[in-house]
Amino acid sequence: MNWISNYVRPKINSLFSRREVPENLWTKCPECGTMLFHRELADNLNVCSNCDHHMAISPRERFARLFDGGVFVEVKVPEPLADPLHFRDQKRYPERMKAAQKASGEKEAMLVAEGEIGRTPIVAVAQDFSFMAGSMGMYVGNAIIAAAETAVKRKAPLVLFAAAGGARMQEGILSLMQMPRTTVAAQMLKEAGLPYIVVLTHPTTGGVTASYAMLGDVQIAEPNALICFAGPRVIEQTIREKLPEGFQRAEYLLDHGMLDRVTHRKQLRDDLIALVRLLTGKPPAVKGDLPAPKVDTAPAAAPEAGKS
Repeated sequence: MNWISNYVRPKINSLFSRREVPENLWTKCPECGTMLFHRELADNLNVCSNCDHHMAISPRERFARLFDGGVFVEVKVPEPLADPLHFRDQKRYPERMKAAQKASGEKEAMLVAEGEIGRTPIVAVAQDFSFMAGSMGMYVGNAIIAAAETAVKRKAPLVLFAAAGGARMQEGILSLMQMPRTTVAAQMLKEAGLPYIVVLTHPTTGGVTASYAMLGDVQIAEPNALICFAGPRVIEQTIREKLPEGFQRAEYLLDHGMLDRVTHRKQLRDDLIALVRLLTGKPPAVKGDLPAPKVDTAPAAAPEAGKS
């Protein structure tokens, strides 16, 4: 046994070699460039602690902070045809789907759940922008219809978090057909007298904005979210003019009457609780609300003779 090569050299190499650091510990803010530690970023709801930029957040992370105790039940969504048009560009559509599923950990671009917020039952829907840019395909249409049917069945409000680049081109006309389908779903809620609240996040564009994302009874947006049909670059190239500062951003749309409110992500849960309780005729929620104590209804024992 050569003790120099088998013991001394590995020991020296271990002392001087660089430690491998996982690449996912830090996230760079796309707005200000600040490096943010992943745990601090998650605790801050994926909002930059330096410039307050609202980064993308997955539906599961959002629901874990939205529902009481982070408890919710997923609503089953009917599965559409896997590749109805046999679409292929640089890759086959099923290959793109598998890559998106692996990257996001979800099977599709929308998650539907039911639970309680502030002790008020709701149904919630959220789009996942990391899954093929949250594009609206047949599954998304099925998800919104399933959410609306569940809300009507439970007599609960529907809260939708929109985040999408538009319709999914790999499904062609079938993706565009989801616009009238989801409009019918919104009408179902209206006819049932149930609140439909939409939260527009960055970005919400294309056919999503032209359908269910702008049909809410109350329209809320996260700060500086891009909300539009055609993007600002396309408009500038079409009209050959410079657009106003902040054009198509949440604050601009609020000033021009297209939104009811722009709410910071940290305040959003409290605002939604207040809204759903107001719109369902319930009293305002109480901070730190606990279950009512059990009242002992048993009759008091009669005093013994000779005792007062």
